[in-house]
Amino acid sequence: MSDPLIEVDRAISELRRGALIRIVDGSHGILLTAIEALSAEAMEHMRSISRGPVKLLMTGARMNALGIDHSERKTSVITHPNGLTLAAIEYLVNPLASTDSAPDLNGIVVSDADSLDKAGITLTKLSRLLPAALAAQGVGEADTLSVHIDAIEAYMNIAAESLTLVSEARVPLEGAENARIMAFRPRDGGIEHLAIVIGEIDSAEPVLVRLHSECFTGDLMGSLRCDCGNQLRGAIQEMARSGSGILLYLAQEGRGIGLVNKLRAYQLQDLGFDTVDANLQLGFDSDERNYLPAAQMLRVLGVSRVRLMTNNPLKVKALGKCGIEVSERVPHIYPSNKHNDGYLRVKAAKSGHLFEF
Repeated sequence: MSDPLIEVDRAISELRRGALIRIVDGSHGILLTAIEALSAEAMEHMRSISRGPVKLLMTGARMNALGIDHSERKTSVITHPNGLTLAAIEYLVNPLASTDSAPDLNGIVVSDADSLDKAGITLTKLSRLLPAALAAQGVGEADTLSVHIDAIEAYMNIAAESLTLVSEARVPLEGAENARIMAFRPRDGGIEHLAIVIGEIDSAEPVLVRLHSECFTGDLMGSLRCDCGNQLRGAIQEMARSGSGILLYLAQEGRGIGLVNKLRAYQLQDLGFDTVDANLQLGFDSDERNYLPAAQMLRVLGVSRVRLMTNNPLKVKALGKCGIEVSERVPHIYPSNKHNDGYLRVKAAKSGHLFEF
């Protein structure tokens, strides 16, 4: 088998450009294409080369949001005796679809997904696309890229474990002049995560650490819809006051759904959904982040015990499960404004964040 990281990266590229791929497990396999890049021509082509009916793969979160299926399935398979139309698929998958009226969904059948189907949904999430796909039995054509199910299932762990330090530089920051930025990259050359190291780290003692998921809108543009910018700059300033610390800047925009999907979630919030329900409407879990990269970066830096700057108890548990001891949770709270007050209240009520209102 080829390198699982490279194999999955190639499959991601194919899905993002609207191509067919094949997910294989031994002698079994399915053809798969992402719904977000689907056209009527591509759907008809898939039907013409497949063996058997074409099925729609969706997350249980999206099916629950639609009110069609209230089971606890993580992945659902949707079929129709007469086949699903492109309009019906768009309505089912995309909560922002521009439809004059809901298509007739009478007769649709919802069933359990097998391991290949589940791997297909995982791959769409890794692609930062809407988590939905068309799948069918078949081998495709001569140039159809194949990816093994084991590579998809192992991708997140292998990418995290393979992170290595590839460059670093002294970068004096406003309020923290003794600072370095260190870049970590997985072995497939994928997206880098960064460590901002303030002062001189003494790994014999618990190190002040913040896990900060990148936020283009808040960190760079100063968006008032979240508290990310305040938390980023505030953490660096607090580490400088304390003498040292490490801020891990993780490439997990929008709680792991990516910037494009985060903007979609913002659209849904403007329509009345809260920050958690907006993610569920899109078919994602309320939080898709993975903290294995953070743990690996800390290990490379020689840090095994931390004082974690967070209001989120789940981060404490997640880092502990990844082998990093959290000796103390350090509150990291900033005043709300009229644009993010509701957002923060939902984080407290639905995601367990610890604030005082």
